[in-house]
Amino acid sequence: MHSTMLSENKYIRFDWAVKRMLRDKANFAVLEGLVTVLLGEKITITELLESESNQEKRDDKFNRVDIKATNSKGEIIIVEVQLTRQLYFLQRMLYGVSKAITEHIQIGSKYDHVKKVYSINILYFDLGKGSDYLYHGKTVFTGVHTGDQLKVNTREADEIRMTVPDNVFPEYFIIRVNEFNDVATTPIEEWLDYLKNNRIKDDTSTPGLQEARQKLLYISMSDADRHAYDAHMDDIMVQNDVLDTAKQEGWAEGRAEGRAEGRAEGRVEGRAEGRAEGRAEGRAEGRAEGRAEGRAEGRAEGERQSSISIAQKLKAMGMTVSDIAAATGLTEEDVNTL
Repeated sequence: MHSTMLSENKYIRFDWAVKRMLRDKANFAVLEGLVTVLLGEKITITELLESESNQEKRDDKFNRVDIKATNSKGEIIIVEVQLTRQLYFLQRMLYGVSKAITEHIQIGSKYDHVKKVYSINILYFDLGKGSDYLYHGKTVFTGVHTGDQLKVNTREADEIRMTVPDNVFPEYFIIRVNEFNDVATTPIEEWLDYLKNNRIKDDTSTPGLQEARQKLLYISMSDADRHAYDAHMDDIMVQNDVLDTAKQEGWAEGRAEGRAEGRAEGRVEGRAEGRAEGRAEGRAEGRAEGRAEGRAEGRAEGERQSSISIAQKLKAMGMTVSDIAAATGLTEEDVNTL
């Protein structure tokens, strides 16, 4: 069998599995595999932690599903699947982590009972800008002037040791499912291929997906579960159609409003520019016409003065008024006043 061959089997969507199947201890291996791939170390889940945030509700099918567990180190792992857009998602991630810490430390306990939290967020919507499908965030303290990373004293097994803040502070993973378009070759890519396309390689060795191939087969579901699952998938398809239609209508309205505003602004700017250009052109033309008229009037006045001077000389010579007028272009009245 070719190593890249994909099974034709239909696998259950991960969000449904998280809500209905992966809470069963017998199926912990699937979730353990995903966390192991993300953290780069073998993770064993020991128990699920219950809180109001992961109680199933009737209206949560379009909102979110989550699961909270502890690993063999006592650390808390939150895995959340978000199907639809939610504003302030980063704030909610922070709230969920903070709540997990406070829920699972007893009042009066020492601070060494505070456990590290891993927040894994699987998103099926566009969170914002970013070209990757996997983002990882953790807390480090870096020297402003030196650039070195701070290490602090802590007690472990009755010894004072040095540790870095990211060993204590929460870590966050954001998996942007819709951004994955690669061929699945690495373990995390195989997981993304399953999360987005419900596909698993026949001969996969990726942690969690081996177990998923056995436990998350659609054909192995009971008739009642299969009916509920099909209804869930139909609901998601309808929801996505509604969201896509709303987006398209929003874009159409936006373009229409943009064109209308553009035309209105264009007319206003055009009139303003027209008036400004008209005034400028009017001033320029006025100056040009004024200069031309001035020169013409100047030339005319100069020619008149020349004619008067000639007429005076001819009159002194005794030439008749009518002859002087004919010779200079002046009127006989003008000649008589000389």
